[in-house]
Amino acid sequence: MGKTVAIFNQKGGVGKTTTCVNMAAALGAKGKKTLLIDVDPQGNSTSGVGVDKSEVYASTYDMLINDTSARAIMIETEFKNLFLLPANMNLAGAELELGEKEDRNSVLKKAIASLRMEFDYIVIDCPPSLGLLSINALVASDTLIVPLQCEYYALEGLSQLVSTVRTIKQHYNEHLELEGVLFTMYDSRLKLTQQVIDEVNKYFPNKPYKTMIPRSVKIAEAPSFGQPVIYYEKYSKPSFAYKKFADEFLRAQ
Repeated sequence: MGKTVAIFNQKGGVGKTTTCVNMAAALGAKGKKTLLIDVDPQGNSTSGVGVDKSEVYASTYDMLINDTSARAIMIETEFKNLFLLPANMNLAGAELELGEKEDRNSVLKKAIASLRMEFDYIVIDCPPSLGLLSINALVASDTLIVPLQCEYYALEGLSQLVSTVRTIKQHYNEHLELEGVLFTMYDSRLKLTQQVIDEVNKYFPNKPYKTMIPRSVKIAEAPSFGQPVIYYEKYSKPSFAYKKFADEFLRAQ
C-alpha cells in the first residue's frame, strides 16, 4: 500500500506548493509511481505540472462534494510516473459544503482509499490554513512534511502547527506522524538563517532534513512554464536540492 504524505504549513509563502510539485516529480523520476493531489483552491500544484485549471472539467471539488470517483478525475501528466488529481476554483466553496456532510473530516480519505494500492507515494498539497480541506488531507495521510522558511516568523507559526497536529492526532487520525521539516528559501549568508535552523533542531531533534532548498529565481520561473524546476532547469541548484531531498526522504522509508 502506498504511503500518503501531506505537505502542510498554516503559514503561506513558505514553498509548500513548490515542494509538493518537485517532491512528487522527483519521486516519479526515480521510478516511484506517484499521485499528486491538489486540495488547495488556488490550484497552483495543478498548473505547476502543466495542467490548465480552466480546462479541468472535473476536479477534487467534484470528488469531495459530488462523490465523483478519484479515478474519473485523475490526469496522467507529461512527467515520468506522475499522476494528478487536479483542483480548480470550484474548490473555494468546498469548505462550506463539506461542513454539511456527516463524515466531513474523512471524505478525502474515503475518496482515495481505492487508489492507495496503485501508487508508491501519494503527495497532498494542502491550503495554507486549518480549514476542513486541510483537516481532510491530514486525516487521509500517514505523515506530514512541513516546509519552513528560514526566517523569524516561521518559528512563530511552528508552535501553532504542532498544536494543530496534536489535535488531529487526538481526534481524527491517531497514526499521523511528523515525517520531517524541510528548510526552504535557504540563504547561508544570513545570520538569521542559522539561528532559525538551530532553534528548529533544538525543538525537533532528528526531524529537519539535511537537504535545504536554496532561494532561486529558477523556482519562481518554473511554474509559469508549467514544469517542476527539476525538469525546467535540471542542472540548477534548486533542481539538485529537490532531487537530493527526494533521495533523503526515500532513504528514511
